[in-house]
Amino acid sequence: MAKAYTRLTTPLVRDGDKHAGAPFRPASWDEALQRTVDGFRRAGAAHGPTTFGTFSCSKATNELNYAAQKFSRTILGSNNIDSCNRT
Repeated sequence: MAKAYTRLTTPLVRDGDKHAGAPFRPASWDEALQRTVDGFRRAGAAHGPTTFGTFSCSKATNELNYAAQKFSRTILGSNNIDSCNRT
């Protein structure tokens, strides 16, 4: 029998050291998105823009694939983008 899962309706974040198993706590969407932005900025500053890669889907529309590559190149500053179009 399959295990039933419930969807999250609010973001969860960890305070403190994530490797020490700090518990999750509910957060606002603004806080969760800001933490995401901050994490991307730290990674880019520490390792350069090529630390990021984007994978796009061949089943998506051309417009969505274009938006994905534009995001990767313009916002992330990375040309590391691939798709599964070969399959």
